[in-house]
Amino acid sequence: MSFTYNPKKKKRATTHGFLARSKTHGGRRVLQARRRKGRKNLSTVGS
Repeated sequence: MSFTYNPKKKKRATTHGFLARSKTHGGRRVLQARRRKGRKNLSTVGS
């Protein structure tokens, strides 16, 4: 039996990281919304 969640730091960074968010229009909107809300961490990895 295999499990659904197999954590990998690189995969997490490339999918949900700050640079990944910054690259797309939607991702930039996510960062903007999180800044507006006052989140301490804008993304999982980076900034």
